Amino acid sequence: MPTDDPSELFSKAEALARGITRGQLAGPRHRRLFTNVYCDARADVDLALRARAALRLAPDGAVVSRHTAAELLGGVVPPTADLHLTLPTGRLRVGGIDARRGTVTAGARWRGIPITSAEETFAGLAPDLGLVDLVVLGDSLVRARRTTPQRLRSSASGARGKGSATLRRAAELVRAGVDSPMESRLRLLLVLAGLPEPVVNHVEYDETGRWRRRFDLSYPAYRLAIEYDGRQHAEDPRQWERDVERREGLDTDQWRLVVVLAKGVWREPGRTLERVAAAMRAVGAPGRVTSEEWRLHFPGR
Repeated sequence: MPTDDPSELFSKAEALARGITRGQLAGPRHRRLFTNVYCDARADVDLALRARAALRLAPDGAVVSRHTAAELLGGVVPPTADLHLTLPTGRLRVGGIDARRGTVTAGARWRGIPITSAEETFAGLAPDLGLVDLVVLGDSLVRARRTTPQRLRSSASGARGKGSATLRRAAELVRAGVDSPMESRLRLLLVLAGLPEPVVNHVEYDETGRWRRRFDLSYPAYRLAIEYDGRQHAEDPRQWERDVERREGLDTDQWRLVVVLAKGVWREPGRTLERVAAAMRAVGAPGRVTSEEWRLHFPGR
């Protein structure tokens, strides 16, 4: 092998120069990542290694961007098989690599890999993602501490061209403190239906100032909480017991809780809106669906 590091990348010419035959290169001891880019079969082929491999084939100044950059930065995006690069010049046509020409800002790096910044990544995906997926990305990048809602809004404010309107609107909808993509989606379902936007990550303290409880989404003035409950809660007995105790405490404190499951977002969004609106009216809050825009993003089944 060319070096003692299994993750070291090398070309066919470099392998042959070190005494590896073509047969050995095609055998089980080596792995081809892209055309003319190899590594030792023992290497952990993660996204970072694939990104490094793709950059070996790209023109000087190329950077990792779009979906790949988002994942490396801790963002949540729809899955894609391709490795995404932005090229300052030239072109690259290699299977498994989606390389596009674009403006490259020098200086941003992730563990030594040249990469678009969180703000550039967010903007770069605006033409490809819908409004909801773009907000999910923004929320997750903020959670990963790669950016802030303010920085995303500032960066998006001067955007022009394809996707710029979606970009600016998505930036205005990004919030700090969101725990999961499904919480982002649930919040957007409510907002796009014209319901008042719930508070994200509201924390209650007891009379001594100690932390008491936290709500994913809530209307504190009306003591109404809206929470997404993933399947893992039902599959973890201890978590389920904690949830039961917590909900009993909410009853004691006269908080109303609406729990939404995955099907309430993906399959039955209309029913979820009915439940939330009814709960809002029951506690004296303005609970009426005033927009049909939610149907464009949450078609249900």
